Amino acid sequence: MSSFHTDEYVHFLHGVTPETAEKLTYSGTRFLVGEDNPAFDGVFEFCSISAGGSIGAAQRITSGAADIAINWAGGLHHAKKREASGFCYINDIVLGILELLRTYPRVLYIDIDCHHGDGVEEAFYTTNRVMTCSFHKFGEYFPGTGSQEDKGRGKGKGYAVNVPLKDGITDDSFRSVFEPVIPPKTNIPLILLGGGGYTVKNVARTWTYETACALGMDTEIDPNLPWNPYFEWFGPRYRLEVLTNNMDDLNVKDGSIDGVREAALQQLQELPCAPSVPLQDVPRESLRQHLGFGKDDEEARDELDERLAQHTRYLYDLQEDIHSSEESDAWDSDESASNARRGGRSVSSSRETAASGRKKRISLLTGQYFDVADHHDFDFDFKSGAKRRFFPCPEPRSPWEDMGGVDDAVASRMGVVRGKYGGVDLSVLMERGGRDEYLMDEGHEDEEPIEP
Repeated sequence: MSSFHTDEYVHFLHGVTPETAEKLTYSGTRFLVGEDNPAFDGVFEFCSISAGGSIGAAQRITSGAADIAINWAGGLHHAKKREASGFCYINDIVLGILELLRTYPRVLYIDIDCHHGDGVEEAFYTTNRVMTCSFHKFGEYFPGTGSQEDKGRGKGKGYAVNVPLKDGITDDSFRSVFEPVIPPKTNIPLILLGGGGYTVKNVARTWTYETACALGMDTEIDPNLPWNPYFEWFGPRYRLEVLTNNMDDLNVKDGSIDGVREAALQQLQELPCAPSVPLQDVPRESLRQHLGFGKDDEEARDELDERLAQHTRYLYDLQEDIHSSEESDAWDSDESASNARRGGRSVSSSRETAASGRKKRISLLTGQYFDVADHHDFDFDFKSGAKRRFFPCPEPRSPWEDMGGVDDAVASRMGVVRGKYGGVDLSVLMERGGRDEYLMDEGHEDEEPIEP
């Protein structure tokens, strides 16, 4: 999962529960934003099954074990690098494509879900090795992206193809725009992924028929459903096909589908020749096996990482508690300067927010737009290229800011550097970090113990 998603996001998914979601997401401002992505029991197992299926399908293709691979549990195309979106927590599609790119120079991703495949497009927006092509409903509709003006950037300019459609699209109308943009090709390795759906019985019908098409049995399959434990769900007709609706096809009614098709074809014609990608041998075994790491080594490394994380978290919590409880004359003397610093940062943050021009999010559940809290208010400050940041401080200010002057701040920092902190040897402090034993200064006996 970490080949695309950040380590801290994967770590979050591994530990989040419905009971801890409010705290771990900072009241729904990180990781699980909005009402579309609730935390539920077994979320990490669900993500592992979905992602593992798509990665496994890609490995079957690259190893030559299959020319068609299917993972109907995959297709979660809205998930972002460090955030869930639209009921998608892990982007198994991106993980599968990354696995394919280890062997193949180029990959074509075709998305026919009703919603725009924004997560996959965003992941490969600047590369010419992956072309994303999405056919989707566009307008006041989740996720609100997928305009034909979005064509990629840098080396990836032109390799993001969007075909926005309106309500009431029929089979004939869809075929009239799909086939010119995606002409039929044979003998190309293929992976089929799911993506969910709101009407369960129609999803089952669709996946069954698509499986038959992949096997070349679409003309042989019986349209009458056989008896099964869920037979009553498919009444009253009990047949494979899904009935068409009686909505007006707005794409034909206003003639917009012709302009959409022409714009997509024009974009494809303007593309240069297929990029040349140097190929190199890629080990068939996993990276862990290739490097000679055994299972015991991996478990030992994971345990060490977890212990280090506990120790570091404990140190940070202790720092914040000690400095927030200090009330001295020096603090009072610097209070005006501290207020000035806070005021300056508030103005700066407001300017950054105003200048950023962020778009509001649209909810998949309600279809309504909502505001997302600015991460500047929580001191997250993600750095470009910085992948690991396990323990962000939820407070709006740094704990060093109001310590009572530069001298006290320097003295405290030097105490840590020299191996002493609060009168306790740093090695002893690390050994007890995250355990049931708590360390307290002599002047803080009446305080509550600090939770690790």
